[in-house]
Amino acid sequence: MKIAVFDSGIGGLSVLYEARKALPQEEFVFFADEDNVPYGTKSKEEVQALVADAFDFLVGKGVKAIVVACNTATSAAVTEMRRRYDLPIIGMEPAAKKALDMDGEHRVLVVATPVTVKGNKMKVLIEHVDKQHLVDLHPLPRLVEYAENQEFNSQAVLDYLARELSVYDFSQYSSLVLGCTHFNYFKDTFREILPGNVSLVDGNGGTVRELIRRLKERNLLEKNAPSTEYYYSGRRVQDKEELHRLESYLQRLGRMYALT
Repeated sequence: MKIAVFDSGIGGLSVLYEARKALPQEEFVFFADEDNVPYGTKSKEEVQALVADAFDFLVGKGVKAIVVACNTATSAAVTEMRRRYDLPIIGMEPAAKKALDMDGEHRVLVVATPVTVKGNKMKVLIEHVDKQHLVDLHPLPRLVEYAENQEFNSQAVLDYLARELSVYDFSQYSSLVLGCTHFNYFKDTFREILPGNVSLVDGNGGTVRELIRRLKERNLLEKNAPSTEYYYSGRRVQDKEELHRLESYLQRLGRMYALT
């Protein structure tokens, strides 16, 4: 049985990358809802309907677990999906706790999509972990579109991030939390803008560890020949050029992996 990794777009490849490293003998299905990306600028109701359609497809494929590699979809829909389906469903949440555990004295900036920033799940998370009121939130909606267009380090991206982040005095901050899986492609670009005292933090590692824990609970870990199937909004990706495009994203993630 296969493990599904679901996202609104290609951001979830960053979770797939880590999951394949941690589980080299598992089979994977990667589902990107390319027809409807980005989710972060849609209403909660729209996101819930799109996630439900994707889950219906994946459950129909007989997957044994689904990783919702999208902070926006997790915030808007994962609770309902867990009520509907009896299989491990692992969501994402911005790694604010991880950042505060690293340094509980300086400020932390969480960047994410507008839906994630405004969502109740984020509010509850921050209330739970941020006892000293050190966490700030900032939406970066255009970064998802830049990622989908494979525009990672252009002058337009640098100008956008510099403008959006110019309101913060980063001498007061210890971490920038990447609260959207799409943002992992921009670690080198963030590093150009941020001072050295600011670490880049994401939640992918914790998500994969939770996946492994949940699979062990149900005795679902397997030893298979590794494989990955790719789907765009339910359509199997088989075109060689498009598969090469996906591989180029994974190669970039390999280069971003060591940046903190």
